[in-house]
Amino acid sequence: MVYERDIRRAVVLMGPRRVGKTVMLYHLVEDLIKNGVNPQKIIFITIENPIYNNIPLEQLFHFAKEATGLKDKDDWHIIFDEIQYCRDWEVHLKTLVDSYRKDKFIVSGSAAAALKFASNESGAGRFTDFLLPPLTFNEYISLKGLERIINPINIKWNGKMAEFYSTSHLEELNKHFIDYINFGGYPEVIFSEKIQANPGRYIRQDIVDKVLLRDLPSLYGISDTRELNSLFTTIAYNSGGEFSLESLSKQSQVPKNTLKKYIEYLEAAYLIRQVKRIDQSGKRFKRDNFFKIYLTNPSLRSALFSPISSTDEMFGNMVETAIFAQWMHRDWFTPWYARWNKGEVDMVGLNETLSPVWALEIKWSDRYYSKPKDLKSLIKFCQENNLETPIVTSISKEGEVEYEGIHIQFLPSSSYAYTVGKNTLDKKIRK
Repeated sequence: MVYERDIRRAVVLMGPRRVGKTVMLYHLVEDLIKNGVNPQKIIFITIENPIYNNIPLEQLFHFAKEATGLKDKDDWHIIFDEIQYCRDWEVHLKTLVDSYRKDKFIVSGSAAAALKFASNESGAGRFTDFLLPPLTFNEYISLKGLERIINPINIKWNGKMAEFYSTSHLEELNKHFIDYINFGGYPEVIFSEKIQANPGRYIRQDIVDKVLLRDLPSLYGISDTRELNSLFTTIAYNSGGEFSLESLSKQSQVPKNTLKKYIEYLEAAYLIRQVKRIDQSGKRFKRDNFFKIYLTNPSLRSALFSPISSTDEMFGNMVETAIFAQWMHRDWFTPWYARWNKGEVDMVGLNETLSPVWALEIKWSDRYYSKPKDLKSLIKFCQENNLETPIVTSISKEGEVEYEGIHIQFLPSSSYAYTVGKNTLDKKIRK
């Protein structure tokens, strides 16, 4: 059992709303009971209930033990769900862990970055952090039982043969990729045609509104939720776009002096991710005047506005958002993009010395397969940084095309997204 093997003194399970944290905790309870733990010694308390908001965790622990009627002092399993509603929860949890050394504590919460920061600050050596993000496309395909259409392949990439994934049914995979972009981040949504028929009612009201109107205001003392909502709506509609503080302030009507703070809050809730820029030589800019922002889950856009079709003019941005979302599951990886006068590369990987080691161009088009010369920015960037095997995504084209000494690997966007998600999960298992 992962929980028993990896736990230090307490587990902190974090992630956005509706990704399955509470269900995972229910599975944990079931697993504990199957392994012989007395059900009466498993305590599950949802802190989101207003009744519990101002009661210290230790007091809740005592009340629950009294309710069981048991006199045992040790070997309890205590689960606090939605812990972010407890003020100074990390201080309370640290005290519990230090005072009750033979008990095990598990907490979950929806403000991921804020929880992680508090966990790192107060729980060093005591807390084990787990992040549960939205579904990857690989997980979506797995839950749908569609692994039969996936085939492993090996291609030359980054100086070696690397394992990627292709498909025997590209049209079917692309259909599910479009569904994933519109509905696929949440386990409950992908199996419910009723929710998919009206994603706004489920995702916007149950996820976005609760975070923007309740979670973040209560956590950070935000008085004007209209500004926060306006900012998030602007980002969601333009996910994958490049912003400056000036342009974002103008579009969202949020003052510049509060933008940075609100962006940090939205990142803390795992709703967005900011990506920084390098130049054509792979160098960082001294001032981060421009940056890109992506939704961590592309289906948030569909919930706020409407489901998007593959012919929509913004669909390319959402393909880019979906692929970035796969990479965001790698907490050890920082994505970059390259931008200079008249040139851009969508994603760049840097090594420990912050030098470019690979480049990715995300396209929802097949035309570059027959016209690689139109990839001028990518070719220029690769030549300047000695990169030989960039990847370009497409709708359906797969294979290697050589142009001016650059071996461009083309992969359908859907199979590339699957590859990143699958390899990410495999790396996490190995780690």
